[in-house]
Amino acid sequence: MAKAYWVAAYHSIDDPEKFAAYIELAGPAIANGGGTFLTRGAASKAYEAGILERTTIILFDSLEAAVATHDGPEYQAALVALDGGVTRDLRFVEGIE
Repeated sequence: MAKAYWVAAYHSIDDPEKFAAYIELAGPAIANGGGTFLTRGAASKAYEAGILERTTIILFDSLEAAVATHDGPEYQAALVALDGGVTRDLRFVEGIE
């Protein structure tokens, strides 16, 4: 089974307090779902349409595990806390076996 990557590219952090509340809930929710953070912080270099904002990449054992974590009650509570506090692009990508 292919590994999966949860990739979040932040365009802006519009409300740092909401973002901090989200982080408090999202980190444990993702860890409880089996996710391992590979990157979490500002981009080191950006090309083309890239933005030097926060980029997060999280490894999961499968796409199903990543989706279940995202759709589960713990992570959904984190999204409620975030409540529009960021502008980001979130996608899940399966790895190459």
